Amino acid sequence: MNEYKDKTIKCVDCGTEFVFTARDQAFYAEKGFTNEPKRCKECRNKKKAEKSNNENK
Repeated sequence: MNEYKDKTIKCVDCGTEFVFTARDQAFYAEKGFTNEPKRCKECRNKKKAEKSNNENK
């Protein structure tokens, strides 16, 4: 089993630093995700909302 440690990542959209927690890393690994997140939670939510709005038009 891997030992995960909190990692600080810079958001590609707003440049804010956010923490990719050890718990989140374990969750990603469990789900089979291989890429780390690129966006902070706020930017992810904003992008999801934009995508949802575009699909509903």
